[in-house]
Amino acid sequence: MHFLIVDDIHEILLQKFKEADIKYDYLPLMTRAQAERVIHLYDGLIIRSKFQVDQNFMDLAPNLKFIGRSGAGMDNIDEEYAASKNIQLFSANEGNCDAVAEHMIGMLLSLMNNLNRANQEICNGIWNREENRGHELKGKTIALIGYGHNGKAMAKKLSGFDVKVIAYDKYKTGFSDNYATEVAMEEIVKQADVLSFHIPLTRETQGLINEEYLYHFRKPMFFLMGARGGIVDIPAILNALDTGKIIGAAFDVLPIEKFPNLSQQEWYSNLITRENVLLSPHVAGWTFESYYKLSNILAEKIIQALPNNNK
Repeated sequence: MHFLIVDDIHEILLQKFKEADIKYDYLPLMTRAQAERVIHLYDGLIIRSKFQVDQNFMDLAPNLKFIGRSGAGMDNIDEEYAASKNIQLFSANEGNCDAVAEHMIGMLLSLMNNLNRANQEICNGIWNREENRGHELKGKTIALIGYGHNGKAMAKKLSGFDVKVIAYDKYKTGFSDNYATEVAMEEIVKQADVLSFHIPLTRETQGLINEEYLYHFRKPMFFLMGARGGIVDIPAILNALDTGKIIGAAFDVLPIEKFPNLSQQEWYSNLITRENVLLSPHVAGWTFESYYKLSNILAEKIIQALPNNNK
């Protein structure tokens, strides 16, 4: 087996590949154009999010048997076409679920207690106690959309806050556990004080959170988006903030990311001027610890899948 690695990967993956006698070329600066010229020589590809592994790319790789993504989900890989070509896909969803959960809870606590605004005010010589009075998380109902690795990690970490955690997952049933109670979507819209998303970006979820979706929620709520930016229509969130349906919103992901493209969006200037909106640059799942875990888990999955485990 010979793998092409086109993204920055923790050295633990390289170490495990060596131990398993798997050949690899580690070329983290490689562009898609460069990869297209050599991918026919390889049995496997390791990538994070550098480029789309689409039909055109896979057609250039007649020997490709494995694609591993050092991350959660397969957003940049055409899963259906890979399946049609009998290419096995591997991701490392377990590797960053704790990081995402901690990050989103941190954003929630910051929003609920006005920490970002209070910090800025004090730095500017303003001492406002009453205006920065916060909300307690205890006693709130946290509604999770999606209950895979990330959703469950979020529920588990919330268990010490004396909150009620409910979850809806369109593709699962019978998943209630010690951390969350499975409910229908009708209960989500009735009970949610905090709404947090843990679902992949698919044709079905693209633009899911729009005016119509938000209309059904009964209570003012805090909104957390740490899944995929393409799931949400930002103008719909801005409208909900204006009407008070959303008290505060936190985004680690956005439909358009990186500059200058982000600053060119019509909604960008509106979003960043709001004191009850908190943003981070798609780093929730990208901690020092998850960097190791993503590569370690991915390497182990691939090695186990190889004939005779290559051991």
